[in-house]
Amino acid sequence: MPHYVWITINVLLVIVTAIYIWLFRPNDSAAVLAGKWLAQVAVLLFLINVNMYFIFLVIRKTKVRKVKVALARMSRSMMKAHIPLAVAGTSLIVLHGAMMAWKLGAVIGLGHGKLVTGYASVGMLAITLFAGVLRRQKASGWRRKFHLASAMLFACLFLLHLFWLV
Repeated sequence: MPHYVWITINVLLVIVTAIYIWLFRPNDSAAVLAGKWLAQVAVLLFLINVNMYFIFLVIRKTKVRKVKVALARMSRSMMKAHIPLAVAGTSLIVLHGAMMAWKLGAVIGLGHGKLVTGYASVGMLAITLFAGVLRRQKASGWRRKFHLASAMLFACLFLLHLFWLV
């Protein structure tokens, strides 16, 4: 049952972000529109990666063997895509950030809260990627927790950035 709640939250997050980005943040600039598309795709890629934690959590907590086996099989293929998705998402975020700083920075200023939360999100993303590299080099409990904590903090900063009012 809790996994249905999590799936619903994920679907609602994608729908709400799309509505918010496209309906409540209109802009005539082609560069800003391209930046929005890049961000929307990156959101999907990072959402897939963040959800891996919750898949592993359900595997640990559920008592239903069929669910455990199905999720374990799915997680094996997802783990192979984890790093490529993170690299692709990071590339899109860097492009998005550059486009938005260039176009929106000229309009609202580079010190505006929307851009500052973006800088903080990118910084936290860099820490998350560093933690992932450390974890890949040598798996340990501390490195796993560091990567997980930095990923969750990145997700929180990203949501703050997304819904910051201009």
